[in-house]
Amino acid sequence: MESQSFKCEVGGRSLIIDTGKLAGQASGAVTVRYGDTVVLVTVCLSNEPREGVDFLPLTVDYEERLYAAGKIPGGFIRREGRPSQEATLASRLTDRPLRPLLPKRWRNDIQLIVTVLSADQENDPDILAVIGSSAVLLMSEIPFEYPVSAVHIGYIDGELTLNPTLVQLESSQLDLVVASTEQAVVMVEAGAQEVSEDIVTRAIKFGHEANQDIIKIQQQLQQACGKPKLETVISEINPEVISAISPIINGRLEQALYQPDKPQREQALSNLRKELVDSLGESFPEEEILSAFDTKVRAELRTNILEKGRRVSGRSLAEVRSLGCEVGLLPRTHGSALFSRGRTQVLTITTLGPTKKEQQLDGLGIEETKRFIHHYNFPPFSTGEVKRVGTPGRREIGHGALAERAILPVLPKDEDFPYTIRLVSEVLSSSGSTSMASVCASSLSLMDAGIPIKRAVAGVAMGLVTPDSGDYAILTDIEGIEDNYGDMDFKVAGTTEGVTALQMDTKLKGVSLEILEKALNQAREARLFILDTMQQTISASRPEVSRYAPRMYKIMIDPDKIGSVIGTGGKTIRSIIEETKTTIDIANDGSVLIGSSDEESARKAIEIIESLTKEVEIGSIYTGKATRLLNFGVMVEILPGKEGLVHISELADYRVGKVEDIVKVGDELTVKVIDIDNQGRINLSRRAAFEKLSQVSEAKVEDPLSTDYPFKKQREVRSTQHPHPPGDKQYRKS
Repeated sequence: MESQSFKCEVGGRSLIIDTGKLAGQASGAVTVRYGDTVVLVTVCLSNEPREGVDFLPLTVDYEERLYAAGKIPGGFIRREGRPSQEATLASRLTDRPLRPLLPKRWRNDIQLIVTVLSADQENDPDILAVIGSSAVLLMSEIPFEYPVSAVHIGYIDGELTLNPTLVQLESSQLDLVVASTEQAVVMVEAGAQEVSEDIVTRAIKFGHEANQDIIKIQQQLQQACGKPKLETVISEINPEVISAISPIINGRLEQALYQPDKPQREQALSNLRKELVDSLGESFPEEEILSAFDTKVRAELRTNILEKGRRVSGRSLAEVRSLGCEVGLLPRTHGSALFSRGRTQVLTITTLGPTKKEQQLDGLGIEETKRFIHHYNFPPFSTGEVKRVGTPGRREIGHGALAERAILPVLPKDEDFPYTIRLVSEVLSSSGSTSMASVCASSLSLMDAGIPIKRAVAGVAMGLVTPDSGDYAILTDIEGIEDNYGDMDFKVAGTTEGVTALQMDTKLKGVSLEILEKALNQAREARLFILDTMQQTISASRPEVSRYAPRMYKIMIDPDKIGSVIGTGGKTIRSIIEETKTTIDIANDGSVLIGSSDEESARKAIEIIESLTKEVEIGSIYTGKATRLLNFGVMVEILPGKEGLVHISELADYRVGKVEDIVKVGDELTVKVIDIDNQGRINLSRRAAFEKLSQVSEAKVEDPLSTDYPFKKQREVRSTQHPHPPGDKQYRKS
């Protein structure tokens, strides 16, 4: 195929789609370039449909290549391994807007592979993956008719910004991805700094409009390079099966479906399915019977919602399920909370650690470490099923990242709370919206752990049912069955002040801006109701962290003295850590964080570091050890690596005949610095120290560890800290 190029301007930069040059054996292949970020996107499909599946077999693989950013992978083998969390999230971001636009009954495997070839660390390749995937599907023989585009929207200095750079996003109050077709929005995802619903609505509209130019060049690409589309076989439900099952389930389906408790409902529906298969199994295939029954259930649920406003749980359309909140459940964890909403139940545990426990990132982005981590676990018992327990899947990673994004804006700054924070949300029971329940449980758990967050955060999932004609219905706090048979899953998280995270998926060809605006406003009312209930359990963060959590103490040293603390090859700092059983992190600005659950150990580490970094001052008194005896005096180490001379005439307030008469090697001496010459040599006096100490009845000593929260701050500790050191045996003799 001859190479062809299609170009448009987006946010003041050129977006270029090229095809015909690379990956010629794929069903479709394009490169998408924006700035100096380039991705290669290919699509292939199987020749035969996959047997025994009842879903669309679409796979999106997002392949990060660290050479794209001029990096060599870490680890022993120096090769990219399993996908990073960011790569998994980019795969999900690409899949979600495309899946509803493909034929629902398509059963041939479709594989999209996105390979990041160049990353300028300014323009995020994730939206290029969506654009490129849409383009190759349009080009290919796969029946995909609606081009999709995606853009990032920021909110910087009160202005909406199209495709802000990664650096600009750090100061943006909003990071919103909008994916849309010509007619409607098909996917929304965002993190936000408590922005209002009005700003979010404006940003979605702005993004939808910006997508139109990118959609146009995809249409040009299809006209120039598109292959003839394969026919889609639409298998209709056998009307004879529908007629056969109707007399059996009439009246009974509604009774089974509208059980207020999920286990009773599922058992009643399961009994009906079994009865239908037993009764009609000899006349019709089991698959056709179950498919017809599923169609009946869907129609029953949707008709009752649209015509009667009736939901399976008996709630009104805008009503939240019954709520339950508890904190402090686990005795030895740093923080814990249980959040229940109907049959959905999530337990979240908080763990605090030193900053050296930050997660190291080996990816294409500009961030290299992450100090706040949220992990989400979805065990099979949460749905009463028997399944293999293994590594987290894409769903677990996606839900965990969404809750993490929702909580991040309310966390204290690193300098105010120098801890690594890890949350783990354990889904104990699932009946819809476990990711938003994780947000609520995480917020409660953080407050229980004594982490000074700005405000509590809550989340709720909104649903949608659309009719063939007439008014639609927006549902608050959807259950699993409403998500399954509904048209939209719109997750909204935030505080009393505004939105912190969004995620919208739909099974339709798109959702109008009007629906999204109404859903956002309805979600706000539900969020405020949930936050009010949470506040009744715990209204603010506890005043102190758990006694089982490490305390972080901060001192400042001269940056030029960092090497003295670290030592050759890290020998010194390792010895301090081993001796005191603390954790020590040193920043380039000279700030030192000492972590320990034992204050005495932290005090000891601080004293050692102080002694390594202090400068000797004239007039100060020190307690040191005699290291060498000379004919004319003794050398005393007053600080690690720093010695001074006590002349024989300064050993006592009387004439000393021999140095050995007063001191031997290893003795502790209290001395005063009387001079430092121009060559840095230190002259000490034991006699002057006696005179000074005799004038001091009791020195005032400041505790080097204050009680300031959230971490202890180092105060200046003068060298007169120990005016009567117990080790000076000769002083006692005198």
